[in-house]
Amino acid sequence: MNKLLLGGFVAAMLLMPTQAVQAASGDTVKTIMERGSLLCTGHNGSYLGFAEVDDKGKWTGFDIEFCKALATAILGAPDKLQIIPVSWAQRFPALQSGDIDVIIKVTGWTMSRDTELGLQFSRPYFIGPTNILTRAELGAKSAADLEGGVFCINAGTSIERIVADYMGARGIEYEALNFEKGEELRAALYAGRCDALAGFGPFLAATRFNAPTPEDFVILDEVLALEPESIAARQGDDNFIDVINWMVSALLMAEENGITQANVDAVRADPPSASVERLLGVTPGIGARLGLSDDWAYTVIKALGNYGEIYERTVGETSPYKLPRGKNHLWSNGGLLYTLVLD
Repeated sequence: MNKLLLGGFVAAMLLMPTQAVQAASGDTVKTIMERGSLLCTGHNGSYLGFAEVDDKGKWTGFDIEFCKALATAILGAPDKLQIIPVSWAQRFPALQSGDIDVIIKVTGWTMSRDTELGLQFSRPYFIGPTNILTRAELGAKSAADLEGGVFCINAGTSIERIVADYMGARGIEYEALNFEKGEELRAALYAGRCDALAGFGPFLAATRFNAPTPEDFVILDEVLALEPESIAARQGDDNFIDVINWMVSALLMAEENGITQANVDAVRADPPSASVERLLGVTPGIGARLGLSDDWAYTVIKALGNYGEIYERTVGETSPYKLPRGKNHLWSNGGLLYTLVLD
């Protein structure tokens, strides 16, 4: 190796530790701690099952639970949280401007968003199938049977692209009727302005459940796409993404090990494995690596339960929607979700 190349190599090696420390000490977690609250996405209205707000301003839903989990991991309590209502189109500018800290809003991880919007995505926390809900009286069995029909679609979402790609590839003509608010979209469907509604399977099931006459609607078996839904943060803050990724994994690891909101104290008193000891903060390490307390995962599980508990009470069998988990089961139950290795 010549001296010039050797010098450059040595210089690069000397810089690497400094760069790693700088990347791992991003400002978002520090800002959240100093503020004393996490600024997380809500919705401009209600997105059934994921972000719902009642007439007293109380927020519930699958995404809201993950906002609470992140607030608990960083600040120690689920109520140290401010839900900021934003539309689908507003979520990215709101994050870029600092009006919110994070987007937890069934947001598809796409290449353009990842490379062009200054965003950084977490591991998927939900696997979203795109289906079609249609009026039963039409007798449709597939998308092809809806040729020339009107589709209600949420504006500013990846559903627009998924439907366009799927229908275009098959030469199926359709008319898109776009809506910013979920309430307007559902009202248009119920009023007969649309022949079909394309969207995430869970949202469609909730929409059908809340219809004046649910039996008037059917969800086609056809799956247009599977989309990884991820949590989005600003590009360049590796520490914040690490916190988010390990928060999601902790919820999944708790379910995998049978750790629930009800039994987490008993398990912590007598951990079955070294990994569970680390997860629940019995042995130190998982906090300092992230700039958090060592019991952050225990605190999250104690406050909210494991991934399965969150799913079931917000969109699953113990919720009003009774949605099957499908691909959102753990891999051991035929799903696509898995834990990271906690060593």
